[in-house]
Amino acid sequence: MKIVMAVIKPFKLDEVREALMSIGIQGLTVTEVKGYGRQKGHTEIYRGAEYAVTFLPKLKIEVAVASDAVDKTVETIVGAAKTGQIGDGKVFVYAIDQAVRIRTGETDADAL
Repeated sequence: MKIVMAVIKPFKLDEVREALMSIGIQGLTVTEVKGYGRQKGHTEIYRGAEYAVTFLPKLKIEVAVASDAVDKTVETIVGAAKTGQIGDGKVFVYAIDQAVRIRTGETDADAL
């Protein structure tokens, strides 16, 4: 079992969610986050004054999947979230040692 975690641009959420649903992913967690990568933010002009925006709004999506579904999940997220512009985001994959569905007590792969 793995967690696929992606940081994406907020306006891409619906496309990513629909793409994941189309490959059979049934659940995901979305968190509003702020951060920066190589672009290190940008400057904006508001009411005639210029100011630096160092932390950009992003969304973090986390999806628990079976190990054999990781590659397809990553491909799907990248395909749906890509704009070709700087700041498209990143995808990370890490292992799950244990999972338990609270309602039923199912564990590991059954809990996904």
